[in-house]
Amino acid sequence: MKIMKVELFKSTGKIALAIVGGFLVHLLLSCSGFETHPYDVNIKGETGINAKQMAIIEKEFANKEELRIAFISDTHLWNAEARDEVEDVNRRNVDFVVHCGDLTDTATEKEFEWSRDILLGLNCPFVALIGNHDFLGTGNQTYEVMYGACDFSFIAGRIKFICLNTNAVEYDYLASVPNFDFMEEQFTKDTDKFDRTIIIMHAAPFSDQFNNNVCKAFRRYLDFAPGLMCCIFGHDHGDSVAEFYNDGLMFYGIDCALHRNYRIMTIKKDGYEIEQIFY
Repeated sequence: MKIMKVELFKSTGKIALAIVGGFLVHLLLSCSGFETHPYDVNIKGETGINAKQMAIIEKEFANKEELRIAFISDTHLWNAEARDEVEDVNRRNVDFVVHCGDLTDTATEKEFEWSRDILLGLNCPFVALIGNHDFLGTGNQTYEVMYGACDFSFIAGRIKFICLNTNAVEYDYLASVPNFDFMEEQFTKDTDKFDRTIIIMHAAPFSDQFNNNVCKAFRRYLDFAPGLMCCIFGHDHGDSVAEFYNDGLMFYGIDCALHRNYRIMTIKKDGYEIEQIFY
């Protein structure tokens, strides 16, 4: 009787193994492959975009006396509105476009790809900053693969455009955000190639994402920017013009795609004009 129990257990085990084995074979045969995690950094299509686009901008517009720049922001998952925005920009004869961040809503790989493919519909060069939504999950890693460093700069029309990561909350305030060392380096690097400066960021000082413990220090650093013209930001989902420090330095807020407007800045030797565009 005891032997029969052992044999029965063995037989049951063989049957169980056969069932499991059959299920695995069926699973492998019925599936063409396994789905990747939405936050896998496995980008399909173009990567390293900002470096490529900045090279084009610097080559084509290094000494251009008048620049027309479109500033857009916060396209999130409003893809239909973003496509319309790109189509409208393409009709405006601008030299290049700056996206002020929040390319995505939840920073999945697919969202980055959708947003990128929409922006690739532009008929002019473009660069894109990182927004706080673009940090979710492994979004900052995806951004770095697709676009590049979170802090970057380029020169056009003898103006240096310094693009800063100001999403301090995403680091729990433990990182140098904004990065004062990077700012200082940019203020003193290649000064023979530029006379004026524009600062661009996603979250402005005194916002929920900025490290407001360093707001005063940030303003002090801006004093060292050669010929500082203005600052431009996104994040707030509204068009705004403000003097955050009440000292004449203008901050221009760029609206989100859902509200179907953006801004175009025309820069000349003697100053600039900035207009709100509705589409």
